[in-house]
This record gives sequence, structure tokens and C-alpha cells, in this order.
Amino acid sequence: MHYTDYKTILSPQNSMNLYRGCVHGCIYCDSRSICYQINHKFEDIEIKRNAPLILESQIRRKRKPCMISTGAMCDPYIPLENELQITRQILTLIEKYGFGLAIQTKSTRILRDIDILKRINTKTKCVVQITLTTYDEELCQKIEPNVSTTSERFHILKTMQEAKIPTVVWISPILPFINDTKENLHGLLDYCIKAKVHGILCFGFGVTLREGNREYFYAKLDEQFPGSKQKYIQQFGNTYACNSTNNDQLMDIFQSKCQQHRILYKTDDIFAYLRKFEPQKRQTSLFSYS
Repeated sequence: MHYTDYKTILSPQNSMNLYRGCVHGCIYCDSRSICYQINHKFEDIEIKRNAPLILESQIRRKRKPCMISTGAMCDPYIPLENELQITRQILTLIEKYGFGLAIQTKSTRILRDIDILKRINTKTKCVVQITLTTYDEELCQKIEPNVSTTSERFHILKTMQEAKIPTVVWISPILPFINDTKENLHGLLDYCIKAKVHGILCFGFGVTLREGNREYFYAKLDEQFPGSKQKYIQQFGNTYACNSTNNDQLMDIFQSKCQQHRILYKTDDIFAYLRKFEPQKRQTSLFSYS
């Protein structure tokens, strides 16, 4: 790991990445793409020096509270979080100043902070977002080797359900020739239904590849799925969006299941929900009068 100085933490869109780089080892990781300018070894985690102090300075200058999001690019619960607890400090500030939170992770480490998540959700809105890609546990370990298993992530969703914290699942990416099957999708959707998730984000069934992450992905295909790289090259060439030939069939299943169980599935609706700040919840006093 190494430290780097920053002047700001929160973007103009009220999102933030507390760490830069990751050790989850997901073979498809888009964050490895060179366009994000992570100019160090991806596993050598960059830590933003004094991140909590910088964030506090930024949110104190805001005219009104809003939703703050984190985790879209770099997971806030990488192993270093056990030691540094930067994410926990950040969540404490969000709760202190009455902001909402949309946080995304693949790690059960988030359960450590469920006390703060509950307090945020009591005051306004806290949404926990979990990525699910692969129902089969052995296959999951090949695709996402150093992260909580799919069943462990389902446990996160159930724990949040019991705590009345809303959840959104990202079913993304789905890898052509590997996990783009009806069986895989049905398994993931059944988890979502059992956990009563509020919404499921799906941008189609496939994976995106560009310079930086394509090379890493292909190297891992050679290791874990011999012959698959050649299928990708023949089918997609250097195309950015590598869509499964099963996309239409899978999308029909996805939409039908979501409609049947009243789960949000339209991307615009879900992003609107994640961005919408809900005013402070009123708690009825024992001495209030009607």
C-alpha cells in the first residue's frame, strides 16, 4: 500500500472512492482499464491521506444533505479496511451530518458496520448494493477468487433485510461461454427474491473489455478456462461490449421475474432511487398531540 495526497474526496456527483486499486482478483475487473489512470500496480492499494478530514470539510460546506455513494469503482471493504477503518470513519461522518448513503461491496466486512448503517437508515436512507455474478460456488471462486462467495453475499442481503436496510443487486458482468446460462440467472434471481431486494441492476448479459482489463481477463481465461480466450477473440475481436448470444432469452427471464416479484429493474428507476435523498425521518414523540 502507499499514501497519496488529495485535495478533495467527494466528486461533483457526490461519489467517492476511498481506495484506488483492489486485491479481490475478479478476472473481469473494469477498474483495471488504463482510462482510469491508476498509475501503479493494481494490487498496490493507494490510500487517500486524511480522507475523513477532507470529506468532513467538503460536506460541511454543502448547503443541504444529499445521497453520497461509494464502491462503484473500488470496493470500500478490501482487507486493508480491517486495519485502517477508513470506511468506518467515513460512514460515521455521513451519519453525523445527516447525509444518505448508497454503498456497494462484494465483502462481508460490511457487516462490521451494520450499527452505523442502521443509524443512517433511521435518519434518512441507506442503500446497500451487492454484486452477484455466479450462483455456482466453485465457478465463483474462479471468477472472483479473493472475495466473499455468492452465498456469503446472499447472507449480507438477508442480514440487511432483517435490519430493514434496502438493498440493490448488480447482476454484472455475465461472462459469455462461462456463466451466461439460465441456471445461473435463476439461481441469482432466487437469492434476490428470498432477500426481498428493492432493485436489480442489469445492463444486459455480457462483459465490457477495453485496454487494460482485456489483457488481464484474457490471461485469466488461459489459466482458468482453457480455450475460452480464442472464443472471445473469434466472437468479439476488440469490441468493447461483448454480449452473450443468450442475451435476449436471459433478459426475458430477468424482466419477467422482476415484474412478478415487484422488484425494480429499469436502470433509470434504480439510479433515480439511489440518488434521491429522503428528508430526515420523523420519530413520533410519546408526548406528541394529534
